[in-house]
Amino acid sequence: MGVAYTNGVIRDFAGPYFVSEDDMAFGKPTRYWQLDVEKVAASGAAGTGKREMWDRGVYEASEEYKHRMHNLCCDNCHSHVAMALNTMRYNNDTSWNMIKLAFFMMFRGKFVNFVGFLKTWLPFLIMVGIIVTAVVVTHHSVK
Repeated sequence: MGVAYTNGVIRDFAGPYFVSEDDMAFGKPTRYWQLDVEKVAASGAAGTGKREMWDRGVYEASEEYKHRMHNLCCDNCHSHVAMALNTMRYNNDTSWNMIKLAFFMMFRGKFVNFVGFLKTWLPFLIMVGIIVTAVVVTHHSVK
């Protein structure tokens, strides 16, 4: 999971102490959730606009995650994106986390194309097919 600057450059916490730029850890994106820069809380005090706050959120999260060890379960690319959204106060919210992001990606995310859909779901469906076939074959051979 990555988050892009307003110019489209994607940042991804891809491994220990490494935040990639336009080179995601698992290849090109297959699914995306288009966020609205208008939902960023603009900082009136410094005169900073929404686009600047967005880019600042992405930058600050990326700089922070350059100094973190990657942990598959607890501190990963989802956490990096959550920190960026919390920093920019996306949708006036500072409680973004990997569970919330997974939920939104599942229900609001869109596939980039049909091939993206296949890359996402085909490996899972093949595994389910293998397991079901093994159970059926084993069940019939026992009788």
